[in-house]
Amino acid sequence: MEDIDAIAALQDPVRRRLYEYVAGQGREVGRNEAAEATGVARTLAAHHLDKLADAGLLESGSRRLTGRSGPGAGRPAKVYTRSRAERSVSLPARDYRTAAELLAEAAEEAGLDDGLCAAARRRGEALRGSAEPCDDLDAARELLAARGYEPHIEAAEDAEARVLRMRNCPFHAVAERFPPLVCGMNLALLEGLIGADGAVRARMDARPGECCVIIEPSKNNID
Repeated sequence: MEDIDAIAALQDPVRRRLYEYVAGQGREVGRNEAAEATGVARTLAAHHLDKLADAGLLESGSRRLTGRSGPGAGRPAKVYTRSRAERSVSLPARDYRTAAELLAEAAEEAGLDDGLCAAARRRGEALRGSAEPCDDLDAARELLAARGYEPHIEAAEDAEARVLRMRNCPFHAVAERFPPLVCGMNLALLEGLIGADGAVRARMDARPGECCVIIEPSKNNID
């Protein structure tokens, strides 16, 4: 019932907007920023942010937002990030995670990586259906947002190109236990979903706390 109580905390529309804003930033967010972004008073934002932290949906801490230290730097401000805890509700109770972990363990022991990736690529293609392969990063972002990946575009290492990174891995719990198997499956799934012959491509580029796959322009589309 604890997960139900936590999710019920999002029933309030202001609280839900604040949660979605903090979760979407991928970094610590202060009360002033959250209030301004969601169009509510700071005191109201602080109240709801603390309620979200109490429910275990956000994690809170404190730091100086000025970036300075020492005398005159100001008092530390309270900041919030999305909780790393996973919440889910199923009525009646279901345990798909255990089933997924058992299947992943069996596939890994049997060396079925190639077969799993082939099946994942076919599933991605089936999910895309008759749609054309993604023609740019914005199209890929819209597609992956609908799948729960929480994509965001950022500058690449050369500071001129752009890549699409994803803050959420929908397979996180199983990927933690079987990273090569599940990350390879995820890559194949996304290759099928965005289209292998389009203007963008998927490749591995793991970063802590995010999906292990990024989307970037295909080589033929990089000036």
